[in-house]
Amino acid sequence: MSCTVGDVVELMERIAPVDTAEPGDNVGLLIGSPRSRVGSVLVALELNREVVEEARKAGAGMIVCHHPPIYRPLSRLREDDPQGSLLCHIVRSKLSVYAAHTNLDVSSHGVNVALAEALGLEGHAPLQAATFREGYKVVTFVPSEHLIRVSEALFRAGAGVIGDYLGCSFRTEGTGTFLPEAGAHPAYGEVGRMNEVPEFRLEVLAEKARLGRVLAALYAAHPYEEPAVDVYAVSTPIRGGMGRVGELPQPMSLEELAEHCRRRLGNPAVRFAGPAGLSVSKVAVCGGSGGSAARAAREAGAQALITGDVGHHQAQEAREMGLALVDAGHYHTERVVVPFLVRLLKAESIRRGVEVDFTASRKDTCPWESGGAD
Repeated sequence: MSCTVGDVVELMERIAPVDTAEPGDNVGLLIGSPRSRVGSVLVALELNREVVEEARKAGAGMIVCHHPPIYRPLSRLREDDPQGSLLCHIVRSKLSVYAAHTNLDVSSHGVNVALAEALGLEGHAPLQAATFREGYKVVTFVPSEHLIRVSEALFRAGAGVIGDYLGCSFRTEGTGTFLPEAGAHPAYGEVGRMNEVPEFRLEVLAEKARLGRVLAALYAAHPYEEPAVDVYAVSTPIRGGMGRVGELPQPMSLEELAEHCRRRLGNPAVRFAGPAGLSVSKVAVCGGSGGSAARAAREAGAQALITGDVGHHQAQEAREMGLALVDAGHYHTERVVVPFLVRLLKAESIRRGVEVDFTASRKDTCPWESGGAD
């Protein structure tokens, strides 16, 4: 089927649900309309004028990025301001923009998984415990001959998703009773008498953002004039988590590990801190600014943490803990997610029958020159 911006939003939110982002993080569709048609999408780490021009020249109608171009509330939109000028340029270019930030960091298909894979870590798992996402369990009671119809309507509306599994529900057989009063128009039974109907109790999970759509689909598909519907608030654990920790294929010295990062991540300016002669076999990674994950890395048994934006005091504290740090750069530890995400989106769009092309941005948006830290 042809694709809309809303379809791409659906694909992205299967990979990195917006309700797993940190509070206050500005994620989701930031510019554009979900109803706009789109045939090509550019995936980038962040936005600048070069990336916008790249999207225009490629004929893309949408950009999916990791760093939100609108992060704090705007009180004005002026073209003599760098951010305002960029946003006006995006709007005039008729580009839609979608951002997945901390929700892509914690995703089991996100930044840190891409980083662990790029470095060849084996058996990697979340470094920091998964958080919980708020959602709802929707329960209704359906005659057996309408069970499939109502179930499929709920699934099409986005209910019944658990991780990588779609169409998840639980069904229990039972008997429903009801006494329609005068003026009722029951689909089964008679007005003025107690009726019994064989029914299934149908349960599905629904994300908070999709609850309204799920309930509308339920009422539209249900045969009863007044279907019984229960909605329970539930908390479900996120399968991912911030950072990853895993094993190197073979032990390395700290110097070898830093060189490994230079080669795999393409940053010539990798820094490291730690004891001379250290042998590293278990490694933690945290893309972007992850110096604060040092204690979690040490508690997980890692000998080294690979991240970016490491501060002086963070390096000193890690040294006191006996943990080595490799600062491979904010940009270089995150940009690995771009081709990784393109592959995921292509596979997901094919699986869901959505006709859209995804392309990885070729623009280097690192603000540092080669030879300096980034």
